[in-house]
Amino acid sequence: MTRLDILIKPIITEKSLEEANRGKYTFEVSKEASKGEVKEAVEKMFDVKVMSVKTVSLKGGKRRVGKKRLEVKEKDRKKALVEVQKDQKIGLFEVGAK
Repeated sequence: MTRLDILIKPIITEKSLEEANRGKYTFEVSKEASKGEVKEAVEKMFDVKVMSVKTVSLKGGKRRVGKKRLEVKEKDRKKALVEVQKDQKIGLFEVGAK
């Protein structure tokens, strides 16, 4: 798998932005990706030193859509919480950054 296959997208929420101030960044990752692969992908893509990686698999929920309110199942996903060295940052999570 390439780095682009491993890191799907950053997760930008109020809580994740608050964690980013502490040097912890949240990403949605491939379900097959291991912690080592996530660490390597983040280090190469953002040029930072990763201290730890925590992952969690989330089961897709159900929601109702359309005029007939049909029930649709959302896909299962996996997210990773990546902690970097104290003096380093990832620009994606900086408010107002380019």
